[in-house]
Amino acid sequence: MKYGYFRNVNSSFSITEDKIKIALKEQGFGVMTEIDVRKTIKEKLNIDYKQYKILGVCNPPLAHQALENEPDIGLLLPCNVIVVDNEDGTTKVGAIDTHSMMSVTGREDMLTMANHINELLQNAVDSL
Repeated sequence: MKYGYFRNVNSSFSITEDKIKIALKEQGFGVMTEIDVRKTIKEKLNIDYKQYKILGVCNPPLAHQALENEPDIGLLLPCNVIVVDNEDGTTKVGAIDTHSMMSVTGREDMLTMANHINELLQNAVDSL
């Protein structure tokens, strides 16, 4: 099952992370949460892991519209974007497929919105 949109970028993890944050902002998204998976795995399990961040992103007007249409949609927010060091000089960036995510609602209007959100997220990823 496809649940994300991915692209490998020929740049370092830190440069790619900075660029995707800028690209997301240009598409109307802000980073609400940032999970440093590498740091968490080291702290909790004392295991070294590659650089891996999960960005919880939100487009406020679209989130508000979704919440107005389906108050429980908060269970599916924010949208996640990952930045992963491939450890070969490239970095993988992925964005959630919101159509797959919102299909659980069974609502056509939410799927239409999800398609629009996917377009914005893919624009950000493709701009790298």
